[in-house]
Amino acid sequence: MSRILVVDDEEPLRTLVARGLTMDGHTCLMAADGAEALDILIAEKGRFDLLLTDIRMPLMDGIALALAAKQEFPELTIMLMTGYAEQRERAKSLEAIISEVMVKPFTIADLRATVMKVIERSIG
Repeated sequence: MSRILVVDDEEPLRTLVARGLTMDGHTCLMAADGAEALDILIAEKGRFDLLLTDIRMPLMDGIALALAAKQEFPELTIMLMTGYAEQRERAKSLEAIISEVMVKPFTIADLRATVMKVIERSIG
């Protein structure tokens, strides 16, 4: 299946998301913020099928991460998660580089289905 980098500053949610995605056979690495995620992306030479990141995080938010990741790895598929309306508005300006914005709260079933759809579209 796919390699996914899951980024969220809330450890319980990050772990829950990764566990849910591994149920579908995906391999998940995790990061607590955008800076850590960017370090992982660089160390792994961008070899991920999906970057799944929260928008609102300390140090480097998900939008800054998405911009930096796309600049470094143009083929990387990126999906955002947020529970904040103003963050969804910020993400709209990134439609060219973002495949999907998942609105929190979501069910693991919805997340799994959306991730599968995004990955299928990217290899389409």
